[in-house]
Amino acid sequence: MFDADTFLHLPSNIRILFSSTGYAKIILSILPAKRGTNERSFPMIKVGVIGCGTIANAAHIPSYMKNADVEIKYFCDIIPERAQAAVEKYGCGIAVTDYHDVINDPEIDAISVCTPNRMHPVITIDALRAGKNVLCEKPAARTYAEVEQMVQAQRETGKILVIGVVNRFNDSVRKIKQYIDEGRLGTVHHVYVSFRQHRSIPGLGGAFTTKEIAGGGVLIDWGVHYLDIVMYCCGDPKAVTVSGETFSKLGRDIKGYTYRKMWAGPPKLDGVFDVEESVTGLVRTEGPVITLNGAWAQNIDEKECYIDFMGDKAGIRLQYGGKFTLYTAEYGALVNYTPDFEMTDMFANEINAFVDYVQHGTPMPSKVETVAVTAQLMQALYDSAAAHREVVL
Repeated sequence: MFDADTFLHLPSNIRILFSSTGYAKIILSILPAKRGTNERSFPMIKVGVIGCGTIANAAHIPSYMKNADVEIKYFCDIIPERAQAAVEKYGCGIAVTDYHDVINDPEIDAISVCTPNRMHPVITIDALRAGKNVLCEKPAARTYAEVEQMVQAQRETGKILVIGVVNRFNDSVRKIKQYIDEGRLGTVHHVYVSFRQHRSIPGLGGAFTTKEIAGGGVLIDWGVHYLDIVMYCCGDPKAVTVSGETFSKLGRDIKGYTYRKMWAGPPKLDGVFDVEESVTGLVRTEGPVITLNGAWAQNIDEKECYIDFMGDKAGIRLQYGGKFTLYTAEYGALVNYTPDFEMTDMFANEINAFVDYVQHGTPMPSKVETVAVTAQLMQALYDSAAAHREVVL
């Protein structure tokens, strides 16, 4: 006989079903591992984090630490103090300065590449050929040609390669894609993208503003996220023609540049600024037309960080990093509403999806072949700006 007290103390993976005659059937189920607990149902994977700067500490490392299926074995950085600081802060791992120590360790299953852009393809390709699975931060590389090399290495090795276009794991973005896929906007014919701020050049004179290291300025730094959201939500429509112009005006006078605050600063007064601080462009695709305006720095003190998806039935404005509002007409009236839902941590979603991919082969929407579409688009914008003419793809 089962009494009430028995039910209160049953393990969580035991279920009891009663038939109409009163007989009971006991079912033992295997439950999945709980995130952020010590319970595991699959082998733990060992990870190396290469590059221990801002994005690693703000996103990758904390997300790995919350995943019960992960052990961080290495913290790697060319600055020894950074790697050692990570070991001390997180209470685990080994500090190293040479990424080869990480990728040549047979115990390592996967790595996160969180270095400056210049090293993304180098470390990624070496890691793939060493038999490691890779999550490489955005942008995939400085140029489309480098991204193609990464795609080729992934195909040759058969290992996992995903890029950190984290908005594909953002709850608002996923819902917008669902709205578009279900036809709630009708035919999306135009997408307008704005990523503009007043005086926000990061680390003026340093790695962010040196083309040889970063590959570009605001387009490759901020624009990659916005364009990737558009391509993801609209089903990766093929680009047909691209027109773009870039501007490098406000940041050239490093000593005279005036600003309120500077991420990755202070300015390096004897440094380099040979990238764009603003960009404008028009992309014709086999789907919607995309227009964009972006600026690290502009002489207009307004912040505009949003994407407008315009369809013939409805339109959506997404506030970057936040919620979205849908605009339409119903019963002879103009209406709009903002869906209310919980926003989960997109970086944790991304890391958990990467771990699941490594463990179980569950595909992610940020595979390098898909992200290469955005890389090609950015390359065409840069090529058009350099030639001052439209580029046909």
